[in-house]
Amino acid sequence: MKKFNIRKVLDGLTAASSSSSSATAQPGTPRENDVVQETLQSEHFQLCKTVRHGFPYQPSSMAFDPVQKILAIGTQTGALRLFGRAGVECYCQHESGAAVIQLQFLINEGALVSALADDSIHLWNLRQKIPAILHSLKFNRERITYCHLPFQSKWLYIGTERGNIHIVNVESFTLSGYVIMWNKAIELSTKTHPGPVVHISDNPMDEGKLLIGFECGVVVLWDLKSKKADYRYNYDEAIHSVAWHHEGKQFVCSHSDGTLTTWNVRAPAKPAQIITPHGRNWCIYTVVLFIYTTRIGILSGSLSYDTVGRRACLTVMHGKSTAVLEMDYPIVDFLTLCETPYPNDFQEPYAVVVLLEKDLVVIDLGQIGYPIFENPYPLTIHESPVTCCEYFADCPAELIPALYSVGSRQKRQGYSKKEWPISGGNWGQGTQSYPEIIITGLVNHKFINSLVISLMLQVLYKIKTAKVFERTRGKEDKPSTDIVEEDPFAIQTLCWCPESRMLCVAGVSAHVIVYRFSKQEVTTEVVQLLEVRMQCEFSDVDSPDPGGEQTPTLPTSGASSSPQESEPHAQSSTGSNSSNGPRDNIPCLQVRSSPLKQSPGYQVELVIQLVWVSGEPPQQITSLAINSSYGLVVFGNSNGLAVVDYLQKTLLLNMGTLELYSPSEPYQRQPRSPRKARQPSGAKISRKISTSSEQKPDLDAKDNSFTRSRSSSVTSIDRESREAISSFHFCESLPRKTDSLVTPCLMVGTTQGSVIMVALSLPPGGDQRMQQPVGISSCGTLVRLKGGILTMALLDSTGTLLPPSYEPWYDPNASDEEKEKIRRRRPGSPPSSQEGQDSQFAVLCSEKQAKVVAMPSQTRVYKHNITETSFVLRADVVQMAGANCIACFCANGHIMTLSLPSLRPLLDVNYLPLTDMRIARTFCFSNLGQALYLTSPTEIQRITYSQETCDNLQEMLSELFTPVETPEAPNRGFFKGLFGGGAQSLDREDLFGETAAGKASRSLAQHIPGPGSMEGMKGAASGVVGDLARARIALDERGQKLGELEERTAAMMASAESFSKHAHDMMLKYKDKKWYQL
Repeated sequence: MKKFNIRKVLDGLTAASSSSSSATAQPGTPRENDVVQETLQSEHFQLCKTVRHGFPYQPSSMAFDPVQKILAIGTQTGALRLFGRAGVECYCQHESGAAVIQLQFLINEGALVSALADDSIHLWNLRQKIPAILHSLKFNRERITYCHLPFQSKWLYIGTERGNIHIVNVESFTLSGYVIMWNKAIELSTKTHPGPVVHISDNPMDEGKLLIGFECGVVVLWDLKSKKADYRYNYDEAIHSVAWHHEGKQFVCSHSDGTLTTWNVRAPAKPAQIITPHGRNWCIYTVVLFIYTTRIGILSGSLSYDTVGRRACLTVMHGKSTAVLEMDYPIVDFLTLCETPYPNDFQEPYAVVVLLEKDLVVIDLGQIGYPIFENPYPLTIHESPVTCCEYFADCPAELIPALYSVGSRQKRQGYSKKEWPISGGNWGQGTQSYPEIIITGLVNHKFINSLVISLMLQVLYKIKTAKVFERTRGKEDKPSTDIVEEDPFAIQTLCWCPESRMLCVAGVSAHVIVYRFSKQEVTTEVVQLLEVRMQCEFSDVDSPDPGGEQTPTLPTSGASSSPQESEPHAQSSTGSNSSNGPRDNIPCLQVRSSPLKQSPGYQVELVIQLVWVSGEPPQQITSLAINSSYGLVVFGNSNGLAVVDYLQKTLLLNMGTLELYSPSEPYQRQPRSPRKARQPSGAKISRKISTSSEQKPDLDAKDNSFTRSRSSSVTSIDRESREAISSFHFCESLPRKTDSLVTPCLMVGTTQGSVIMVALSLPPGGDQRMQQPVGISSCGTLVRLKGGILTMALLDSTGTLLPPSYEPWYDPNASDEEKEKIRRRRPGSPPSSQEGQDSQFAVLCSEKQAKVVAMPSQTRVYKHNITETSFVLRADVVQMAGANCIACFCANGHIMTLSLPSLRPLLDVNYLPLTDMRIARTFCFSNLGQALYLTSPTEIQRITYSQETCDNLQEMLSELFTPVETPEAPNRGFFKGLFGGGAQSLDREDLFGETAAGKASRSLAQHIPGPGSMEGMKGAASGVVGDLARARIALDERGQKLGELEERTAAMMASAESFSKHAHDMMLKYKDKKWYQL
């Protein structure tokens, strides 16, 4: 355990730190009580994935176990998602990443077969919490197109692109010598190849009859015993799917021209019926035939492939009635849910599961109108692309019920009253007792509040920010979207205070919305609006090209706190003129003028909009912060920052970034050359600006530009040259070296690595707070780091994190008496600092390094260079195992943690290289060793860097397989048993076994042991445990060999004794005989 003494550091008496850390010292007297004990060690950290939430990205196939009631979904990226009851989810991934073309459950056996587009099949073991592959089989010469596994059978039929059918033993994953060749299945007179196999199924009443569908339209009923075709059914259109009637006398085919043909098994000449449920030019790719309340019913999924505007449909044909259910997205696959797993039993489905491209829908077939079931899975986080994400662990206990109560009113009505039918699996026995909240901002002007309990995720609350603005009715009324190419209401960034429930959202159209939480419904007659004119720090435009550079103006003195001087600056600037003149003082969006009805939940308190300035659009907001105790919201961009008092609805400060510096500071950026006078002709001179900070090697332009490119605000080289605001942090500290009492402060971080202190002077509470203005004054630069500032925090002298002060939540629409009962003064300030003594640490982290600065002396205590070749994308100061640390995610994929305050490296794992800007935009850390990011446009991946969580992960994960008895087989009945009318079984072992069918060609497919099998465990074992496992396996093998040797020795001894006995008998027989008697 490492001890840290502030005074010894300042006196130069501390020991040398690690090679990557350095400390500075100043003379002074050490004190025994200024000791910080760091309890975090490397053994507290371990990185692993926990669970994945959201809708499977790019789904391709689906399967259902009717006994275990587990649903499996495969994707085009080789992923497997398994769903049970609410909270039971599992994610698996094929190493090859090939698309999953088909899934087949071994019903009620805890196993799943997956067929991939790379012509491989895999057997998954679902009896363990983390499923693993037991066997794999890779086909070398033929491509897999279809698979079929009969119920309670160990023989898997595999159809190929060449039209052949191979048979695999799923227990050993070996090929049988029994092969159905395409040239034997079709008629000899056929001159063309029938195409790939698109369907395989056995007759429900006779397992010895196999129905094979070829793409060209030929269907063959194959007799497995006689190895020949009984019947052949021909149709001119290509086949997409085939479905049996449960009595085995009829089957239905769906064709590419939108027709359904019904065939009698014993009448192959022509179809018994031809229907077109959707009309021509509709591709019916799936069909299910069943008996429904004593009448034949048909389910068909269709999609128009030649007509724009038609929606995907699901058709339910029940007797003479036909219901067409339109879907919001194209249908990928669908299947019916029946109580019985036996195909020859009476089929009466109670629901149909429809897998769409971006949704999962379960329809209740037992109620009138076919309502859908309410989906318990958190699949709606992807309603549109996610633009930002925040993760909060250990939230206030009363917050979850409050959000749930208002979120439950947002749920749509008309759901089925029955319980969710996919109800398999059991929840894990998790030890996590604290609630977590995930907030995601979307492109479609929504942000979603989700609750995490243990490894479960539930959507709590949704907000639409577009309600605040006027709706666009035509092209003439289209909002000003010159600064963005996406949805003008898309969310850029957000800030949330869980204790006060204040929420602040910034949009891509340079607008900020402040929300308060209320349990009462209100109607706002006029939405409070505050327009801010943020002047560009470069007043002269050097080039008319948007990508050109601009010349910075000289900074002015710091802004005063008086309301007259804090009005928006009115500096002149030029912009590109349009036919109607340059735009000026015009916001990008129009706030609605009609009354706004606001339901219980988050309600609009204030709307802040940046306006156009002399033809220049407002820059997008890059950083945002709110403090409920001070009643302030601050936001910044590449022009500067603005501080708004949302209680008084006034603008307190509007200042350029350069104006925050004092003229005497060494970090002050000055222009390299004098400003060029404007030419009378109006032509502009293009000139590249070079500043003192840009010449430093540690301030890499590439690194700094990447920080701003995480948002869509950077659209030109011109904006790259500006010093933008990158982060804020409200705190109570000592902003000046001479201060002895803590005061409210604002720490401002820039993209050039500067940390600037801003002092806040708050009026007393009560009525005076609403009447007197808040004083603001810049205190100059605190410290300078390499790269843009990402996060800032404050520690006390004992190393305890000092969170920003907050005001406890109260309902703004409640009576004054209730407000006074609930509302309290903000938490008291930390103890004051004595003369000559540092009482706080400022923790600062940038894209390149981290520093710890003692306050108020502003002396650098520790410094750590996080990376030299890469840069940090996300950094957070988090609580872990009762202590604090810095968690960082770098662009090279490394996840690192540093102790506080000594910045000792505790964890450095190469986890995930940056392959998508989505990861950089959504990656975030939280307390208690939790983190998450958006791994795909529709899925959230949660990870943990806590050793304790990793150790308890097996207990926290849910169980997919639960022991359930298989339902009894349907009763054949007396007369069917007497006259042989029931289902006929087949001994497949006699047909497909090695004895009868022989061995398959070795070059056809290659068997690959999976990591979950014994062979795989032999190869995967490593380390001490692996050595012990290998030793145990070797010992078992040696014992087995010794046993075999002993058996062979005993057999040889018995043989020798028998030979000796026979020899002795022979000797006795011929002992007394003469030679001529032989």
